[in-house]
Amino acid sequence: MQVKIHPSWQTILESEFTKPYFEQLILFVKNEYNRHTCYPKGSQIFAAFDHCPFENVKVVIIGQDPYHGPNQANGLCFSVNDGIPFPPSLQNIFKEIESDLKIPYPKSGNLERWADQGVLLLNATLTVRHSEAGSHQNKGWEIFTDAVIQAISNRKENVIFLLWGGFAKKKGAKIDRKKHIVLETGHPSPLSANRGLWFGNQHFSKTNQQLKDLGKKEISW
Repeated sequence: MQVKIHPSWQTILESEFTKPYFEQLILFVKNEYNRHTCYPKGSQIFAAFDHCPFENVKVVIIGQDPYHGPNQANGLCFSVNDGIPFPPSLQNIFKEIESDLKIPYPKSGNLERWADQGVLLLNATLTVRHSEAGSHQNKGWEIFTDAVIQAISNRKENVIFLLWGGFAKKKGAKIDRKKHIVLETGHPSPLSANRGLWFGNQHFSKTNQQLKDLGKKEISW
């Protein structure tokens, strides 16, 4: 089956695309997109990979599933299209960046600028039905994104994984922590952040310090 994904990932993930679960998943997704309004738009389902080729991956942030409101999701976790109001989790991410790095609150919620610098913004589930959070969970996407994380863990070294909240921590269980750097904190959602589990984590300055120590270019958050 031909999947439109960046050539560097095509090579890495080729074996997944021919597995029965993936073929069933693609049939499910096509059917959903034909019958319902789903997000992100079809051309952006693999946007996280298109903006961040395998060889460029320096940082991985793991999200759960895409935003399910009109024009929000663009294929990158926590990111929204330009001109769209920032959802609460993204607001809290930006507040932490502002206090951690002492830089102005970003004007755009479109995180393509991070992905283009080597941040893989990976949702566990890559599609969702309009207004139905989690509607495409347990259909096969999680198996696929586990394989992505496993491939990064196996084939690369010194990647910085940012695991925010219980879901991301479970998703990151397969990461080889002898080869990679893992930073964990609470989820940026208001529920978690208001309980003191998000603010003050300094993941953005810590990530840049690690990149600097590794002789890699820091991320312009």
